[in-house]
Amino acid sequence: MEIFVKAKPRAKQEKIEKIDETHFEVWVKAPPIQGLANKAIAKSLAEYFCVSPSQVLLLSGFSSREKKFKIE
Repeated sequence: MEIFVKAKPRAKQEKIEKIDETHFEVWVKAPPIQGLANKAIAKSLAEYFCVSPSQVLLLSGFSSREKKFKIE
């Protein structure tokens, strides 16, 4: 399944908000430096969908707030 994520790095608390079936907003404490926020978002999504972190792949949006992930 492919989902679209609006990233909110450097947040005070970590959370995931579902907008609709394929769109989510994800708040993480990690800064958007050297992919730290991307890794934190992938970890949060893995916990949310109850899958292994290796099953969450970032497809596009490596340096953007609008990201596309694939959940296997």
